[in-house]
Amino acid sequence: MAEHTLTRLASIVVLGIGAQWLAWRLKLPSILFLLVLGFVAGPVSGFLHPDALLGDLLFPVVSVSVAVILFEGGLTLKLPELRGIGGVVLKLVSLGVLVTWFLLSATAYLLLGLNLELSILLGAILVVTGPTVIGPMLRHIRPTAKVGNILKWEGIVIDPIGALLAVLVFEAVVAGETQRAGVLVVTSLLKTIFIGGSVGLLTAGALVFLLKRYWIPDFLQETVTLMLVIVAFVVSNHFQSESGLFSVTLMGMALDNQRAVTVKHILKFGENL
Repeated sequence: MAEHTLTRLASIVVLGIGAQWLAWRLKLPSILFLLVLGFVAGPVSGFLHPDALLGDLLFPVVSVSVAVILFEGGLTLKLPELRGIGGVVLKLVSLGVLVTWFLLSATAYLLLGLNLELSILLGAILVVTGPTVIGPMLRHIRPTAKVGNILKWEGIVIDPIGALLAVLVFEAVVAGETQRAGVLVVTSLLKTIFIGGSVGLLTAGALVFLLKRYWIPDFLQETVTLMLVIVAFVVSNHFQSESGLFSVTLMGMALDNQRAVTVKHILKFGENL
C-alpha cells in the first residue's frame, strides 16, 4: 500500500514537470498539457484519486500551493505598471467580476436547473481565472506590454477577490435572512481587508527588516521567505476565513515594490517552486 502511494505521488511530480517540458518542446501553453495529463491520469484512467491519495490533507495542500502561487504572482506586480492601465484593471476585477458572476449564475439556473441560491454560489466560485491559467498563456502568446500587464494584474488580483466572493456568498446563503446576510457580508469584507492587509504588510515588513540587517544567511533566504508566506497565510485565515490569499498577494506586492532590499532571487525561487 505504501509503495502504491509513493508511486502515485511520484507520478504527480513526473507528469507535472513532464507536461511543462513537453509544452516548451512543442511551443504550446503548458496549461494545455497539464490539464490533459491531469484529466487522463485522474477521471479517465482512474490511476490518481486525489481524495484517496491525500485524504484530509488534500484541501490544505491545495490551499498552501495556491498561496505560494499568488505570493509569486504578487512579486511580479509592480505599481508603476498601473500607469495608463489602472482603470482597465479596476473595471476587470469589479464590473468584469459582477458581469461574469451574473452570466454564470444565470446559466447554472436556466440550463443546469440548479436552485437560485446554489446557482449564485456556483457563479461566484467560477469567476476566477487565476495566474496558473493566464501566466502560461501570456508566456506563449507574448502580447504587447500593455495588454500583458493588464491580463497579468487581472489574473493575479482576481484570485483573492474570487475566493472572498465565494465565501461571502456562501455566508449569505447560509444566513438566509436578507438583513442578516447583508450585515455578515459587510462585516466579513471589512475583516478580510483589515486582517489580510495587516498580516501581509507586517510579514513583508518583518522579512525586509531581517534581510536588511543580514540576520538571514543567503542560503536560507528563500526558505525563510517560504516559511513566512505559509505563516502569513495560516495566521490570516485563522482570524478570518479565506483572507490568507489576499494577505500573501499583498505581501508579494509589498516586497516587490520596496527598495530597501533586493528580492529577485526570491522571485526566481518562487517561479521554480
